[in-house]
Amino acid sequence: MGCNVFAAELWTHNMRIACLLHVSDDVTGGIIKDKEKLQRIKESLCNVLKGEQDPRGARMDFVSGITHTERRLHQMMYADRDYERDEDDAERDMNGKITVDNCEEKGYSVLHIECTNRPKLVFDTVCTLTDMHYVVFHATIDSDEQKSYQEYYIRHLDGCILNSEAERRRLIKCLWAAIERRAFEGLRLELCTSDRVGLLSEVTRILREHGLLIARAGVSTTGNNAMDVFYVTSKSGYDVDLRVVEAVKREIGQAVLKVTPLNQPASPSRATQPMRSRFSFGTLFGMPSQVLHNLGLIRSHS
Repeated sequence: MGCNVFAAELWTHNMRIACLLHVSDDVTGGIIKDKEKLQRIKESLCNVLKGEQDPRGARMDFVSGITHTERRLHQMMYADRDYERDEDDAERDMNGKITVDNCEEKGYSVLHIECTNRPKLVFDTVCTLTDMHYVVFHATIDSDEQKSYQEYYIRHLDGCILNSEAERRRLIKCLWAAIERRAFEGLRLELCTSDRVGLLSEVTRILREHGLLIARAGVSTTGNNAMDVFYVTSKSGYDVDLRVVEAVKREIGQAVLKVTPLNQPASPSRATQPMRSRFSFGTLFGMPSQVLHNLGLIRSHS
């Protein structure tokens, strides 16, 4: 429809997909201003995105003023209720644990998160808490090469703590979803080549024809160069056959495509993990008040 995609970010999770596309007019290279054309694009895309057995349907719209792409993708997934799954399954898949308790005497709900460590984990967690209208008053974060330990003292915007088991379960589900959205095992394909109209369409066609599924993607254009990243798996869910990888590289170009396996090592079981001494705000509540003042954690009017 005469559009050029010069940037994009795509996430998939729990059979849902969220995507932000930055497009320009193929002819003018600028913003598409024709309202009738925009409406035709919207109708066509909605028809493409509709699933035959999708009770939630598909939604798309033109927006402006997005300040942070990844934050917006979290919000889109959350609004689409991608967190609706059994929390026990999520915890087993992620090899971790999330608990929510109330500290009645201090007026906080205490959130503990233990899961596999990875980049941007804290960002994803805090985005979810913020979008669910919780305020973080204290937090501690610890990690090693495999595990991350997060502890948050939170309240609602109105100052109340979590007051029902249903609310605690919902928060845990939403946090697991935020953690899972970036968790990935498969191949990372990095493409760097001269940009041209239709490049993205051509590359995704090649991946599809070789039986590869795109779990996440990031597309960017700098000057005349396209720098795209695709996280792919096989349709069967097993490791991608090396012969398929070589065939894709030959078709796209050996010099422009870099392939990196991202299979994460399995975390050791709790029985084999050494005991760790971790700092916790919970231990501070037994300290004299003067210590808390010296640490700057409470004020005189608290």
